Amino acid sequence: MHRRTPIRVSTRLVAVLWFLIAVSGHALAHGASLQGDSKSLAVPLWLFILTGGGVVSASFLLASFITDRSFIRTIHQWQRFTSRSADGAVFVTKVVGVFALLAIVAAGWFGPQTARENLAILAVWVGWWAAYTISVYVVGNTWPAFNPWRTVGELLPSREANYPERLGAWPSVVGLLALVWLEVISPLADKPEMLADVIAVYTVVTLAGILLYGTERWFGTVDPIARVFRYYGRVAPLRRTDSGFEFQLPGARLTETKLVTGFDEVGFVVAILWVTTYDGFVSTPLWSDVVRPVADAGVPLNVAYLAALLGGYGLFLGAYRVATRLSRDTADTYLTPSAIARRFAPSLLPIAVGYHLAHYVSYFLSLSPTLLGVLSSPLDPPQAVYIVLPAWFGGLNMAFVLLGHLLAVWVAHATAYDVFPNRMQAIRSQYPLVAVMILYTMTSLWIVSQPTLTPP
Repeated sequence: MHRRTPIRVSTRLVAVLWFLIAVSGHALAHGASLQGDSKSLAVPLWLFILTGGGVVSASFLLASFITDRSFIRTIHQWQRFTSRSADGAVFVTKVVGVFALLAIVAAGWFGPQTARENLAILAVWVGWWAAYTISVYVVGNTWPAFNPWRTVGELLPSREANYPERLGAWPSVVGLLALVWLEVISPLADKPEMLADVIAVYTVVTLAGILLYGTERWFGTVDPIARVFRYYGRVAPLRRTDSGFEFQLPGARLTETKLVTGFDEVGFVVAILWVTTYDGFVSTPLWSDVVRPVADAGVPLNVAYLAALLGGYGLFLGAYRVATRLSRDTADTYLTPSAIARRFAPSLLPIAVGYHLAHYVSYFLSLSPTLLGVLSSPLDPPQAVYIVLPAWFGGLNMAFVLLGHLLAVWVAHATAYDVFPNRMQAIRSQYPLVAVMILYTMTSLWIVSQPTLTPP
């Protein structure tokens, strides 16, 4: 009876969400890009979301039949190597990174102040946060070479002060949440001068941190951008080594024991997952309906957005903690919930990757001609040109979300067989974790299905 209780709790969590969606009506599902264009799918919304949750559930059932440890190990240890060196390209990328930083700040301060004509706006949101981030989890983490603040920091002296170990990675969690909150509540995507000001402040804070704690400590522990790209890079099949390049299957490196070493790093992984969700949620009609009466009651919008950011993060982190505690019971193991949380946290990263792809591929493709036009003539940019994507692209965005969750289920399955000695322990340990993944899946699909609105 003791083992069945956590399973019942996990099942009820999913069942409650399914019920709420089921009684919410038969609205059409929509796939929306960041520009707000929506494309209808002729299926009831509740059926669309339940189908997504069912796909993840079915993938877990199918993965459960794969119980041969040697086969799972063979898949995750499969590698191919090449001795090609990228040492010569590293210097070039460092120069490009520093030049790009200077050009972006200069364009923000002195360039055209129309968003779609300004190099800073397009380079940061379309070129960097959309296209470059996608490249990180597709071909590997090249940010240490491109990072202009690291390049400059390596030339600066440092006091090498002792970093307060009790803080761990929590400053990077706060930094990531703060950056996303600032992006949402301020017109950073429309005001080039404000974007340049924020980058300048970020530069001052970063260089001060480097002077105090050193380059490696700052970018290894505190800097949120470096940590995001480091984790995203572990999803990629390609990795640069001292002798060349190493190729593995996507997500294979997420089962490594030392990838997440403390609950502070668990908190950051959950933060990555949450902020991608939050960025889409605050553009949905539901959020607009919620925040309007709050604003009418005299509550500042900035406070409402902050409360949603922190509250949602608390819910995501709390759901994951509950799942790991239930996982300990279902597996009947001596491992602590904290140890289980650390080992399974990397399996959440493919979910964030899938949602980022769904959120930004169409955005990048639509605005790429405008970005190329401004790059060719930043001082006298041509008229903005957009690519109108076909209607079926909305379905592709849904596929990105599902593929990310399917990869997450497989990574969790492989991790379970690496952690637990008994096969049934490995399978039972995943019940609560898969339940939480299904909740994440259905939430992501619901957000992607909504028509996109501009935040008030």
